[in-house]
Amino acid sequence: MHRRGVGAGAIAKKKLAEAKYKERGTVLAEDQIVQMSKQLETFKSNLEEFASKHKQEIRKNSRFRVQFQEMCATIGVDPLASGKGFWSEMLGVGDFYYELGVQIIEVCLALKHRNGGLITLDELHQRVLKGRGKYAQDVSQDDLVRAIKKLKVMGNGFGMIPVGGSYLVQSVPAELNMDHTVVLQLAEKKGYVTVSEIKGSLKWEKERACHVLDHLLKEGLAWLDSQAGGEAQYWLPALFSELTSRDVTPEEANQMTP
Repeated sequence: MHRRGVGAGAIAKKKLAEAKYKERGTVLAEDQIVQMSKQLETFKSNLEEFASKHKQEIRKNSRFRVQFQEMCATIGVDPLASGKGFWSEMLGVGDFYYELGVQIIEVCLALKHRNGGLITLDELHQRVLKGRGKYAQDVSQDDLVRAIKKLKVMGNGFGMIPVGGSYLVQSVPAELNMDHTVVLQLAEKKGYVTVSEIKGSLKWEKERACHVLDHLLKEGLAWLDSQAGGEAQYWLPALFSELTSRDVTPEEANQMTP
């Protein structure tokens, strides 16, 4: 017995059903978009009400500021994107991050003779707070990170290098690749590193380790202690706790550089 082929009528009926399903799916998708748009408008309205009600808290308190920025992110709004935008005008947060960026630059420039343009986020935070005084707006490390990202967009050498669960803030336009980054991370615990430690920990050849260290010396990001017992030590002043706890004069810095 031969199986009967599918007739033209059955094929046409199937295509018609598929078209109806597709049409129905399009209608459902459009309904979902409409509903989502309404939800976003409601959320935006609530966000504006929140911003108006807590204006002073958002400007002065980092916890409120982070909460507000997270709420903005859910609807794709960046309150810092424009100094003349609605949120900046309502809250003054654009001015806050602009002023904070200026202060970050001032701190980094003041310490460049000592650290070559690298500073831990912790130390930068402490010095920014000290410079602002106890009656100024509260500043968190998250605020610093956001301000630094704005400075980075401006292309003036600022960037952040992850080290030990935090960051090193780079304030000079030195070319640092992944090799330099992992050496900085290796030096994080003691504040210095040696060629042997790099070879042992990273399984590098001596030439590769020396190339990276020579670059850090050239850029002023590392100091060479050839007087150390045994092998020469390459100190990273941004990670050196004793240097962090006191100010070092340019003359002292020059004595420790090769």
